[in-house]
Amino acid sequence: MAAVDSGCLLDTYRSPLSSRYASPEMCFMFSDRNKFRTWRQLWLWLAEAEQALGLPITDEQIQEMKSNLDNIDFKMAAEQEKKLRHDVMAHVHTFGHCCPKAAGIIHLGATSCYVGDNTDLIILRNAFDLLLPKLARVISRLADFAKEHASLPSLGFTHFQPAQLTTVGKRCCLWIQDLCIDLQNLTRVRDDLRFRGVKGTTGTQASFLQLFEGDHDKVEQLDKMVTEKAGFKRAFIITGQTYTRKVDIEVLSVLASLGASVHKICTDIRLLANLKEMEEPFEKQQIGSSAMPYKRNPMRSERCCSLARHLMGLVMDPLQTASVQWFERTLDDSANRRICLAEAFLTADTILSTLQNISEGLVVYPKVIERRIRQELPFMATENIIMAMVKAGGNRQVQRFLEEEVYPLVKPYANVMKVKVELSL
Repeated sequence: MAAVDSGCLLDTYRSPLSSRYASPEMCFMFSDRNKFRTWRQLWLWLAEAEQALGLPITDEQIQEMKSNLDNIDFKMAAEQEKKLRHDVMAHVHTFGHCCPKAAGIIHLGATSCYVGDNTDLIILRNAFDLLLPKLARVISRLADFAKEHASLPSLGFTHFQPAQLTTVGKRCCLWIQDLCIDLQNLTRVRDDLRFRGVKGTTGTQASFLQLFEGDHDKVEQLDKMVTEKAGFKRAFIITGQTYTRKVDIEVLSVLASLGASVHKICTDIRLLANLKEMEEPFEKQQIGSSAMPYKRNPMRSERCCSLARHLMGLVMDPLQTASVQWFERTLDDSANRRICLAEAFLTADTILSTLQNISEGLVVYPKVIERRIRQELPFMATENIIMAMVKAGGNRQVQRFLEEEVYPLVKPYANVMKVKVELSL
């Protein structure tokens, strides 16, 4: 992208996730520069480990690779890929071009998925590391809000019909609880990620066994050494050519679940905004409507809901991909995964950043909340009356009596009952 004239960007499609919504840090995580730089780092780690285990690789070759990790000729790589129709080999040749002494040992014994899959796992891990603090920050902000409004009575709703009283803070705790579950799930999946490791073309490590002249211990050491260099505690014991695509299902499932939580929270805020009990931040110069200047549309919450729907839908991609991976692998996973994995993290990043902004500026209108409570108090009081009647020997199910006798009698005393309800709180 950096090599393209900025004027040309207006004439081609760009994903709104990268151009409009997601953070620069998350966009970089899934960038070509980060991806291909990680490929080169993996080739370096492989060469270092192979050298340490006795293969004829020189310090000069290792140093040459180290010195050129960031020296990526993207134009040459694109030309090579167009000619070879193979992205990994295009970058092997491009890396070898700037490392002529090391060209012969780059990618030694490896298959394309050594760099492709291992890079994906590194990026997934690091992308989780960007999301987790953002999620924790949202929870912290909402916790502050819940404490501040813990004692503010509010009308509760079931079926979006007036029910019993709750408090503004207690309702917020429902949101927090869901997000805490998401925090636990994202942490679990992040920590459960395993490295694909050094496994060869079909997971048998046959090429490495040949390089080390049948020495099984050295092949296992090679796998362990590169895994440790990449910062993983564990690698898969068994793979095909790829790591199992069940991993992608796990990753996108927890992100989709996060999307569901955010959608619920922001839907609640949108409904409360309609009731004029609460609203999201509204900037001084913000315009609610081009035609109706009095409107204060909850556009941040609407954006979260919109993107959360996209996030929730993405989980279908890895589900279907994992189900059709024939034997040791097929390539019909590749194009799909290029899209769904990146979009899931970019979308999650966006909704968490937006939700943080919302949670830091929520506005509550106590007088509106109080007025609605007053309107509904006569009806809420009937439950206490029913319980008193049952204790005195009455029938809980006598609805006609309540409708025709109790409700008309109670309604004129709403203000008196309000005092009693407040005392009971």
